[in-house]
Amino acid sequence: MIRRSLPVVLALLFAAPVLAAPAGQQTLFNFVRPASVVQVATQDANLPQYNAEQTAEGEVLRRVTFNPTLRPSLRLSPQAGAWDWSQSGLMSLRIQSAMDWALTLYVTIQSNDGQTLVSRVDLPAGPAQTLLVPLVASSALEQGMKAAPPMPMTVDGQRILLASSEGQLDRSQVVSVTLSLDNPKASQSILLERFGVQDGEGVVRAVYGSLVDGYGQSTRDRWPEKVASDEQLKSAASKEQQQLKGWLAEREKAPLDRFGGLSQGPVFKASGFFRTQKRDGRWFLVTPEGHPFYSLGVNTLAADNNRTYVAGREWMFNDLPKDGEPLAVYYGDGDNRGGNGADRGRGYNSGRWYDFYRANLQRTYGAPCAAAGAAVSASDQATPCAAPGFDQKRWLGHTLDRLQAWGFNTIGNWSAPALGLADRVPYTLPLSIVGDYASISTGSDWWGGMPDPFDPRFAMATERAVAIAARDHRDDPWLIGYFADNELAWAGPGNDAKSRFALAYGTLRLTTDVPAKRAFLKQLRDKYRNQQGLSKAWGIDLPAWELLEDPGFEAPLPSPEHPEIEADYRHFQRVFADTYFKTIADSLKWHAPNHLLLGGRFAVSTPEAVASCAQYCDVLSFNMYTLKPQDGQDFTYLRSLDKPVLVTEFNFGSRDRGPFWGAVTELAREEERGPAYANFLKQALSEPSIVGVHWFQYLDQPVTGRLLDGENGHFGLVGITDVPFQGFVEAVRRGNLLALEQLGKAAQLARAQAEQAAASGPAAENRDAPSARPEAHAGGHSGNGH
Repeated sequence: MIRRSLPVVLALLFAAPVLAAPAGQQTLFNFVRPASVVQVATQDANLPQYNAEQTAEGEVLRRVTFNPTLRPSLRLSPQAGAWDWSQSGLMSLRIQSAMDWALTLYVTIQSNDGQTLVSRVDLPAGPAQTLLVPLVASSALEQGMKAAPPMPMTVDGQRILLASSEGQLDRSQVVSVTLSLDNPKASQSILLERFGVQDGEGVVRAVYGSLVDGYGQSTRDRWPEKVASDEQLKSAASKEQQQLKGWLAEREKAPLDRFGGLSQGPVFKASGFFRTQKRDGRWFLVTPEGHPFYSLGVNTLAADNNRTYVAGREWMFNDLPKDGEPLAVYYGDGDNRGGNGADRGRGYNSGRWYDFYRANLQRTYGAPCAAAGAAVSASDQATPCAAPGFDQKRWLGHTLDRLQAWGFNTIGNWSAPALGLADRVPYTLPLSIVGDYASISTGSDWWGGMPDPFDPRFAMATERAVAIAARDHRDDPWLIGYFADNELAWAGPGNDAKSRFALAYGTLRLTTDVPAKRAFLKQLRDKYRNQQGLSKAWGIDLPAWELLEDPGFEAPLPSPEHPEIEADYRHFQRVFADTYFKTIADSLKWHAPNHLLLGGRFAVSTPEAVASCAQYCDVLSFNMYTLKPQDGQDFTYLRSLDKPVLVTEFNFGSRDRGPFWGAVTELAREEERGPAYANFLKQALSEPSIVGVHWFQYLDQPVTGRLLDGENGHFGLVGITDVPFQGFVEAVRRGNLLALEQLGKAAQLARAQAEQAAASGPAAENRDAPSARPEAHAGGHSGNGH
């Protein structure tokens, strides 16, 4: 960047073109031609008087440099009083990163009542843009999706960056706007010009309008797999079919039993069902035929989970089918206003939806069809479409072909039931326990409150759910087992003591008609007898026991001076978890004694919940969104529990294949996803307690957000058009095949060691003992609670 003195810059102002302010914008201050209408103050930042400069695009802007301190900032405020922005919708600022890399900038707007509105701005390298900050809390979620379209974008010839904002503000009494960086490690500079406000009319429509093409793809970008015609869809499918044929032929030569176990590995007892076993320090899943099995799975293998709401935001879609047209059969209606944490702040979460994925399957594989009731001539060779409107049988076979060709051997959670019943790939099932039992809030309650296991209605709901789930699968050897639940809120959303013991705190806030609270009070009464004993142990003044029973009771935080507080919280949370998992395990043992209980798919957990799960379940399962499993859990602790571990969700995403969210474990580019997958799998194999990993998920999410919660991430194996991401799929296949090869070598080594030990005497027999209790047969549960 060329630095120029102020006299030179003033001359340039008359020679170089100056971009006009957008229509409706009111300029309050110009950094290049400052006037004494705005006070400018810096803290750990430099704004020299003579440092304006011309950019490569011909604009003249002024440089501010933030020093490497905790929170360097630049503050703008009125010379007197406050700004009245009540008639404006957006704050605007012409801005450019002066660095060759993106910067994360924070914009804080404050009103005279102390309220603040904060925006986190990812300022890219490159030309200047007009930063627009909404003056009321605003996010992509209000438009129905987790992540917004890529920024900056050009609107009416202007390069703009629309930010999101959080907080509250009295727009009629704005007293300051602060730009800051969070602890930069070296000096960072930005360039500034016009600062002001504008009405904001039409900006949201411009940013979010015409986002999606007729195939459900983003209109904001291009990528190799993007589809432009039905002929391209059919051509891609034909080409893929040939590739799958070759890969499947290679698989036929692999040393695998019919369940995908390693037939050349060590031989275990064949029980006729999947089970777990530990040998020479390593845990294994064992196939019904007695071979070691490493579960490589994929979640949400289903054709109906990529619907997106269109009601009220049809303007976001370029080419939705009209009623009566053939592809209009993929409309439907829904309502996802459940009141959970996943629903808060989200717009467009009910009404009419459209299923682009199934429409694309129809385009690719279906015969020409006409809408129901339409007149069809014999020459059209078209028939009315009956739901689902595409060849379901063909989709099932093709999906199973892909799984096996790509090196996967497990159908993960939330998948189409028909896939598991094909007797080609082992599968897992969820237990959907729903009922009118009580629940406990632990904070965010993303998928709802914690089920109250002390409530008799929970036991009834569990019995009903398990009976239904096991009804058609009791004797199926292809079923690995059942998941107890998914991502329950065992703890709060933070890292503090209140989050750690959120289950105990949440229970004590409830009324005594909640069974969990009565159980907690009984625990405390049995231990302390009266309020004097509890007051002394907890260091509180509790004049009467009845105050503890009151709703809204705020329990004390744990402290070194009063260790009994934490001890009591831990004990309650362990009894809570024991009651929960034992209820499920007992029911499953009765209805499905042949199959494994695969744990709780923990996202947030506590040591008490994990230890209880290890006691009552056959497998510990975790959803881990980290670069490697060891970053997600303390495996030293998990090994002490002596149970196998299944990673039931992991993924890596990026933002360069259409959907706008790069997932929790976001990578910079698509090309990085394959190596990240291979490394995660390598690290999982290095941990002897891990018996498998499951990728989330099969399909990319819709650009405008899925029905459930508005997630719109790119982390699929295939896109909304059903076209695989070829480079990623090839990398995944290589990683899966290498993993099985490595496991085979480890298993052969274990087999050789076992044979050598067996030759030494009878003592070696203990190394080959299943972990199950003697009374539980080889296919059943191995927990101590049975």
